Amino acid sequence: MQGYVFHAFRPEEDRRSRFERLRDVFLELVTHTAGDVEEALDWMKELDAKYGLTSPDYTLDDFVAELRQRGYIRDGERGSGGRRGLGPRGEQGIRDRALDQVFGNLQKADAGGHATRFRGRGDESTADRRPYAFGDPLDAIDFGASLRNAQIASGLDDLQLTERDLVVEDRLHRSNAATVLMIDISHSMILYGEDRITPAKKVAMALAQLISTRYPKDHLDIVVFGDDAWQVGLGDLPYLQVGPYHTNTVAGLELAMDLLRRRKTPNRQIFMITDGKPTCLKEPDGYYKNPSWSLDPYITGRCYGLATECRKLNIPITTFMIAQDPQLQAFVEAFTEANQGRAFFTGLQGLGEMVFKDFQQNRSRRVR
Repeated sequence: MQGYVFHAFRPEEDRRSRFERLRDVFLELVTHTAGDVEEALDWMKELDAKYGLTSPDYTLDDFVAELRQRGYIRDGERGSGGRRGLGPRGEQGIRDRALDQVFGNLQKADAGGHATRFRGRGDESTADRRPYAFGDPLDAIDFGASLRNAQIASGLDDLQLTERDLVVEDRLHRSNAATVLMIDISHSMILYGEDRITPAKKVAMALAQLISTRYPKDHLDIVVFGDDAWQVGLGDLPYLQVGPYHTNTVAGLELAMDLLRRRKTPNRQIFMITDGKPTCLKEPDGYYKNPSWSLDPYITGRCYGLATECRKLNIPITTFMIAQDPQLQAFVEAFTEANQGRAFFTGLQGLGEMVFKDFQQNRSRRVR
């Protein structure tokens, strides 16, 4: 008699090698240490002593030697005091891990690229066919269907293929978008014992890796802002640190707008991750700073003006506010209303999911 055989639950076995298991721990730690390999390895020693991460036949020294051999870390250069640094594969590994952590589950549910409702000269074929029009690319011609039309029109004995017989694949147009991700690196990002900069960095690395691998036609620029604002590259992300800065939101917005003006696409947007109020401006004669707890009307007025200017340029701003202060929320709501953009008041846990979903929605919605 056939039937079902039941047994005790057997959790799925971890098939990763010893190196892969330790590598994931190392990449997580080195993200928190802003790329400081020595500090991350010191933390691993403490974890190993407490939890027994390694074994006598594969020690922490063996792991470090394999990290070096595989290009995850490199020996210290002259002038660095012998301190080891991240290698190219280590920087790549941090971005891949961030992508998997932040967007991994969401990607499985999403089919792929961002098609628009417009058809014509696109990238993705559909099952539909339409008559050939002057200017259609030759690789879009469906020769099987075209020959069939010619056969119906002229018969086999006098087969003639004319322009009227030609049909082409109706293709969906895939858009490209330009995004600027603004990250607040002011001192408030680590106040009260809460690390807000590491989740922000992870989201930035995951978004950058997602765009480079899945949407290669897109542009992503990353801007950090404290007392001033400046652009950072993909390779700089693991090393971002909070400084003793005020929050010059105006400088960040001005740089973001300048970067987007250079992009030849109508689909432009700004994502801003911040937890503090704007407290600083750079004036011709120096910095204007507001050290008090209240909002400064002069600074907020400049922010509202830039939000309105972005709206006129058709650049929506999505603000991810990592704060619960009612006064700051009121500022963000007024800022968002001036831009006609979007605002999310979120904790650190759901930040990645919100950024991903809004990025997806904006890409498909903003196409012209």
